[in-house]
Amino acid sequence: MTLIMILLAVCGGATLSIQAAINGQLGSSVGVFKSAFLTFSVGALVTALLIFFFEPKQAVSLLDVPKWQLLGAMFGVPYIVIMVVAVQRIGTAVATVAVIFGQLTMSMLIDNFGWLGNAAIPFSPSRLGAVVCLGIALWFIYSSSKIHSTRD
Repeated sequence: MTLIMILLAVCGGATLSIQAAINGQLGSSVGVFKSAFLTFSVGALVTALLIFFFEPKQAVSLLDVPKWQLLGAMFGVPYIVIMVVAVQRIGTAVATVAVIFGQLTMSMLIDNFGWLGNAAIPFSPSRLGAVVCLGIALWFIYSSSKIHSTRD
């Protein structure tokens, strides 16, 4: 089951890269905020249909949870807007790896300190190595795209 979840997460990451590339093009055509609006509007419609047809009844509603948990919805807006702008300027690969670097760094802090009600998973040398490797990957991808763009 763990392998299936990892594969699903990889697929989710792949779809985010596709979304970033498409939204970058759309944003340059119609504007950053219109692109973000379309993303959230279509996403809200599709999610509403999924809830209506497939979501099992829950004992707790959105109105019953601690209010700070509702703030998670707000973090998608800056992500989409930043990616629409960033992809246009630095490309899909650099923007995506930079996002993953930020995600990895913050998620390890959340894990280490058990923030936001999550179980604490201590920081380790292998986790530090992962961040360093991803930072190096970001540098190589950025450097190669910079070299490529100066040749064109």
